[in-house]
Amino acid sequence: MKVAIVGAGAVGGYVGAKLARAGEHVTFMARGTNLQVLRDTGITLLLPDGTTQGPTHVSATDDYPATGHQDLLILAVKAHQLEAVAAPASHLIGPHTLIVTMQNGIPYWYFHQYGGALSGHILTSVDPSGHIARHIPASQVIGCVVYPAAEQVAPGIVRLIEGDRFPVGEPDGSVSERARTISACFEKAGFKSPVLASIRAEIWLKLWGNLAFNPISALTRSTLADMCEDTGARQLAFNMMSEAQRIGESLGITFRVPIDKRIAGAAKVGHHKTSMLQDLEAGRTLEIDALLGAVTELGRLTGIRTPHLDAIYALTRRLSHTIR
Repeated sequence: MKVAIVGAGAVGGYVGAKLARAGEHVTFMARGTNLQVLRDTGITLLLPDGTTQGPTHVSATDDYPATGHQDLLILAVKAHQLEAVAAPASHLIGPHTLIVTMQNGIPYWYFHQYGGALSGHILTSVDPSGHIARHIPASQVIGCVVYPAAEQVAPGIVRLIEGDRFPVGEPDGSVSERARTISACFEKAGFKSPVLASIRAEIWLKLWGNLAFNPISALTRSTLADMCEDTGARQLAFNMMSEAQRIGESLGITFRVPIDKRIAGAAKVGHHKTSMLQDLEAGRTLEIDALLGAVTELGRLTGIRTPHLDAIYALTRRLSHTIR
């Protein structure tokens, strides 16, 4: 398959490297030093057991129109970066291009083929002007939830902390041929990629931890283990997750594990810095609105109060403004 990856950071680099090693024709859409390193030396993976894979040869460019239509487009930028790349990325999308979104949080297409009163609703916290939806057609999207933890240690070099699971699913809940195509492509590359009948439930399961642990880690400079071992931080995370659960359940989501088990799963990852803490330390814009803003917006839409989420959202936005 011709695969273009927009976002050559930790997740995009990990996925692209594995797909390239599996024989797919991978093109990274990159810029600056990252682009030059990918062109010159390829992509290298540092694995949890201390071994190294690569460098693996890949194509890399910043010329979207010249790259042309792809079989598969993987959007691996952060949610707040998606608006800026939406128009350029549209040059990669043909009528049969499959699009996989790998953002944390509530995606811009969340209410596409949703049914009910909110069907087609655009969340302003995620896609304020509808720009993303206009350029990246939701009708061609296959949802995906990213479970691996990784970090980009240098341009063209990604360290995998743990994980290999990328479940995928159709927004309409069907187990389609195109979803199975993506699943097979990912599994050929060594990932676990089941096709789920309810990708939104899986989005909430991942978001459930992210909306609490990411901002708390940024505000306190704590790793996952630090937060889970601290009584106050753990209780705050529990309260935030409880508010989110009430919202999700009001939207028809079933949470298949209790909150305590979800927190225990985060603790097992150990002294890993969340992506938001990594961004904070690197001076990058924080990924706030898709994780927290969208959930508080959903709280308003559903009439559910979110005092803990509101407070941490306000503090994290203030932190982001300060570092900018």
